[in-house]
Amino acid sequence: MGLPEERSGTGSGSGSESRSRSGERTRSWSPPPELSRIAHVPSMARYRELHGRSVLEPREFWGDIAKEFFWKTPCSGPFLQYNFDVTKGKIFIEWMKGATTNICYNVLDRNVNEKKLGDRVAFYWEGNEPGEATQITYRELLTQVCRCANALRKQGIRKGDRVSIYMPMILELVVAMLACARLGALHSIVFAGFSAESLCERILDSSCTLLITADAFYRGEKLVNLKELVDEALHKCQEKGFPVKRCIVVKHLGRAELGTGDSPGHSPPLKRPCQDLQIPWNQGVDLWWHEILGDAGEECEPEWCDAEDPLFILYTSGSTGKPKGVVHTIGGYMLYTATSFKYVFDFHEDDVFWCTADIGWITGHSYVTYGPLANGATSVLFEGIPTYPDVSRLWNIVDKYKVTKFYTAPTAIRLLMKFGDEPVTKYSRASLQVLGTVGEPINPEAWLWYYRVVGDQRCPVVDTFWQTETGGHMLTPLPGATPMKPGSATFPFFGVAPAILNESGEELEGEAEGYLVFKQPWPGIMRTVYGNHERFEATYFRKFPGYYVTGDGCRRDKDGYYWITGRIDDMLNVSGHLLSTAEVESALVEHKAIAEAAVVSHPHPVKGECLYCFVTLREGYAFTPTLTEELKKQVREKISPIATPDYIQNAPGLPKTRSGKIMRRVLRKIAQNDHDLGDTSTVADQSVIGHLFSHRCQTVL
Repeated sequence: MGLPEERSGTGSGSGSESRSRSGERTRSWSPPPELSRIAHVPSMARYRELHGRSVLEPREFWGDIAKEFFWKTPCSGPFLQYNFDVTKGKIFIEWMKGATTNICYNVLDRNVNEKKLGDRVAFYWEGNEPGEATQITYRELLTQVCRCANALRKQGIRKGDRVSIYMPMILELVVAMLACARLGALHSIVFAGFSAESLCERILDSSCTLLITADAFYRGEKLVNLKELVDEALHKCQEKGFPVKRCIVVKHLGRAELGTGDSPGHSPPLKRPCQDLQIPWNQGVDLWWHEILGDAGEECEPEWCDAEDPLFILYTSGSTGKPKGVVHTIGGYMLYTATSFKYVFDFHEDDVFWCTADIGWITGHSYVTYGPLANGATSVLFEGIPTYPDVSRLWNIVDKYKVTKFYTAPTAIRLLMKFGDEPVTKYSRASLQVLGTVGEPINPEAWLWYYRVVGDQRCPVVDTFWQTETGGHMLTPLPGATPMKPGSATFPFFGVAPAILNESGEELEGEAEGYLVFKQPWPGIMRTVYGNHERFEATYFRKFPGYYVTGDGCRRDKDGYYWITGRIDDMLNVSGHLLSTAEVESALVEHKAIAEAAVVSHPHPVKGECLYCFVTLREGYAFTPTLTEELKKQVREKISPIATPDYIQNAPGLPKTRSGKIMRRVLRKIAQNDHDLGDTSTVADQSVIGHLFSHRCQTVL
């Protein structure tokens, strides 16, 4: 079952207000001509030319891009070697093995010394409270990174060591991760919203000997005593026989006492410091950041590393089992994040880029830190949340810094839609040129609101599909070239060769729906699961030998556009009919009363499976029997009578990770009244789970 048939015609960039909502979501939208004229890829013909070369001649295509970067030793052996077929031996991917470089040198020293961008702002930092702000130039960032690297070296950190970083979105986080990269040490960044147990688990899995954190931070109105959580995690590590030797602490909320507000590389004194904050201190283990960097040298020779040496470990949760430590390597990841950032956001040197993701996630690694810095970009680094102190905060910041390229999650868009257009339209947003989405498929209704209200019908929306494991964008429009269809990730990025397979592993041609896989490696692909290569092979390559298996379902329409239908786990088989939960969710949120929806399977004695729907209402609407009937009718008409929900539950909140992804695994348990939830440490608001259990639908509606 698909969305209503897409139309191949390319309407004007502005669209027509007289079109019905159904008509708007089934049309395609052309890039604005004024953007196409200056774009790096100005047409679909040029896109097809570049993409074809990147897939058919990957060594030549990526080899030309590699020449833009600094290599201490050039690649003298094979540029690319790999095996994707488990029946032919061990899975491996090697790009430019034997070449040596340093990614920190390429994103900082090269920009300062070779490209003469030392005085360019690297980051505008915007704190949790409006008015808390500072900035840092490329030269200042290089100096602070060198000082941090020297301090870490003094603490015994060497190439190949693992360093855990558990910090809020402050400049010191960027400094710390780049300092690790400068030394050839692997950073393992743990999102600062994770629990002590989650932090402990990740430290133990990667054997990190040093931890970098901060005293505390505010997330909106909520105070998070990070150091207390750290101490709890380190105590758990000690109990499990792995004592962490050093913990370096940034004095963030106590910054007013330090007098460091004007020092490059430090955030400014806070408007709301927590003067009575009690910070536990473990003498012999804990060190203050400002003290160990205070006497560190401002020059640090980088460690020259092989292109295939690991750069970082980043943990991603599976639907079952413990989190996987995804390993990315230096050379390929550098090329891929730099290239995808440049082309997907059509970066130009006068842009101000803002990705709202936390650096604790892969989006923050690739498109807050490495991708923008590799291009010499100026970015916004935001500590706060979209709704604090009010729901117009994002657009206030857009105007403040004249943001040109903006990248956020569909979850945030749907959240802000609930409050109407006025919080957006009271700000100009005239600087915006390109809008992006990331994290999950965006439903057409949210796409249209983003395009029409936030972007004033003049900014292309790049709906990017990718994963922690892929390192960068896989399916995405290019803003100057691709006619957009609301909800479609459109076409593959350079170097990406997608296919759709059926259950038997056969490639499907033309219009099709099935498993999304990739047929050959791209430079940014993960190389292994840390300490468990067998799990890497089993998770991504065993189901369909010869292919990288994404775990996502996908539909390709008659025009060749790709539509992500959700995780394969989120497909339902209702009376022999395969249904995508993402399609049902899109149909539900088209109703004017619904802000967000999540759909999971529920056992049914006749159908096998049926649909259990959780819906979050917009402001001003009530959950009534009339509304549930309207929703059932809407799904029936939009998709099929087969897709009619059996259960619809009012959900004022949904269980989400800190990055905003809905945890459908947990919702499936709630729907079945199964309290054996497994690991829920990544759920942002645990109270949501209890509320949903207590208000379950007891009978079929």
